[in-house]
Amino acid sequence: MEETIIKAAQFLLSLSILVVLHELGHFIPAKLFGARVEKFYMFFDWKFSLFKFKRGETEYGIGWIPLGGYVKIAGMVDESMDTEQLKQEPQPWEFRSKPAWQRIIILLGGVTVNVLLAMVIHSMVLFGWGEKYLPNESLTDGMWVTDSLATDMGFRNGDKVIDINGKKIERFSGITGEMLYGGIVNVQHENGSTEGLKIPENFIESLIDNEKKMLFLYRMPFIIGKIPDESQNKESGLMVKDVIVAINGKKYTYFDEYKVALKEFSGQPITLSVMRDGSPTDVMVNINDKGQIGVLNSLLGLEDLQKLGYYQLSTREYGFFESIPAGISKAGDQLSGYVRQLKLIFNPSTGAYKGVGGFAAIGNLFPPVWDWQTFWQLTAFLSIMLAVLNLLPIPALDGGHVMFTLYEMITGRKPNEKFLEYAQMAGIILLLSLFVFANGNDVYKLIFK
Repeated sequence: MEETIIKAAQFLLSLSILVVLHELGHFIPAKLFGARVEKFYMFFDWKFSLFKFKRGETEYGIGWIPLGGYVKIAGMVDESMDTEQLKQEPQPWEFRSKPAWQRIIILLGGVTVNVLLAMVIHSMVLFGWGEKYLPNESLTDGMWVTDSLATDMGFRNGDKVIDINGKKIERFSGITGEMLYGGIVNVQHENGSTEGLKIPENFIESLIDNEKKMLFLYRMPFIIGKIPDESQNKESGLMVKDVIVAINGKKYTYFDEYKVALKEFSGQPITLSVMRDGSPTDVMVNINDKGQIGVLNSLLGLEDLQKLGYYQLSTREYGFFESIPAGISKAGDQLSGYVRQLKLIFNPSTGAYKGVGGFAAIGNLFPPVWDWQTFWQLTAFLSIMLAVLNLLPIPALDGGHVMFTLYEMITGRKPNEKFLEYAQMAGIILLLSLFVFANGNDVYKLIFK
């Protein structure tokens, strides 16, 4: 329960920051161009608001429905569907009276702020925390294939990823993400042979249906993390933190190698050689019918594995002026990546639409403990996501309004206001349908998975 509250609190804070700044992106150019802003709300205030006050011509407030926020600009057909004003003659302080180029700037203000915000956040995260990751080339003995979805494609323990569709993958953590777009993964097997493995068209669908959602992991030693009371080797003499180094005198390096080798001794007694406090010790143990010792492996983090000499992490500290172009580049990569992923969702053959989630899915992105670095990184990602989604050419979104304004600039004719009303209504219905679908997906996964 506590973990859920922490996740929800992070999500609500992130959403609040993004909504206020997005709407501020519309508010500031509207005021600069002399358009009257009647309302500035964080969250929606259908029927009533939690808090409000009026300053000048604008009512500021907090609504009770945390689905976003809005600014109500006079003379604009928006989500409030307040069309009474449009029945009157256009006034100079109304949105509809402003030149098309000014309206475009007002409409794109929110998206612009979202992109700039992501750049600023990434820059400050790099400046404050630096960057640490596991380079793909650091896996000199290859990777651990942890799921049948990958083995069915032809991956084996010890494989090294050479490239994906000709693109070198710098970070080990980026392999699965790059595979989402399909194509060929060129790998080098442990025996030195190379092979091109085809990514199935429904890879994303299979990944979504997969409970683990982790196909690969960096290889690690077999260090005993826990000996359950029901283990057949509870009294064998094995101890937590023992590092297993050999089976019947035959040495192995990684946990995945032991996992395979132990199956040969199912139901038999064996001699395990372990390192305990730097000293070698032999322990007689019994292997159960499933080929298991009956202990839990200790899953070490990358920094611990680096200390033990298994991997060399790439670490970089950024000065203030260095962090700015690096943050801009990171936001740009995130933007292009999200656009690519969005295209997959609209291709039914990939099954990516099954992964569309609502508030529960987004909230679960946040960790169960409060971590400011992760919080800001996720906020930057959500800011990019909000920018891209708002640019979709759907009436009721910024992109829909921009589409109609561009039509006016190209043809010299304004769309009929009644048409705009109907288009806005259709857009709202479409968005509500998407909202129900996304959150319905969350409910389905909660109940049936």
